[in-house]
Amino acid sequence: MGERAPDFSLPGVDGSTYSLVSFKDKPILVVAFWCNHCPYVQAWEDRTIATQKEYAAKGVQFVAINPNETEGYPEDDFPHMVERAEAKGYPFPYLRDESQKVAEAYGGVCTPDFFVFDRNRRLRYRGRLDDSKDPKGVKRRHMREVLDALVAGKEPPVTFAPPMGCSIKWKSAHFK
Repeated sequence: MGERAPDFSLPGVDGSTYSLVSFKDKPILVVAFWCNHCPYVQAWEDRTIATQKEYAAKGVQFVAINPNETEGYPEDDFPHMVERAEAKGYPFPYLRDESQKVAEAYGGVCTPDFFVFDRNRRLRYRGRLDDSKDPKGVKRRHMREVLDALVAGKEPPVTFAPPMGCSIKWKSAHFK
């Protein structure tokens, strides 16, 4: 906790390139490692979209980053990312981390894996959106608790909830 957000420069499905400075006017930045194929991402997708929509007016900005290799997971390639973002109406940038260097710099391990940063881009929370893949089974909404506290200028009630999802699909060269 408290580490600075690593900078990045990544292409978005909207044709723009994004970096940390792209979000300088947002008091809270949520970086989520994301992809198209993972059933965990798909399970939390609508709730993530709803959370972004609900908190946008409060200065919260989500950004989704897909670092997965696409040889074994072709549905995670850039054209499919564009299709997915349009089909689901993503209210946040969806970026491609082709080199996987951004996921490595953040320490992302799975999709989805959420990192919440304050105005100074210091890490305040890492983990999952809530405690259940099944929307009907949710008992604790970690992300909303953290965002509510940060928006109110308070300390988050939780700083870590182990992320749950599909492992990031690293290129074989990543491990050499």
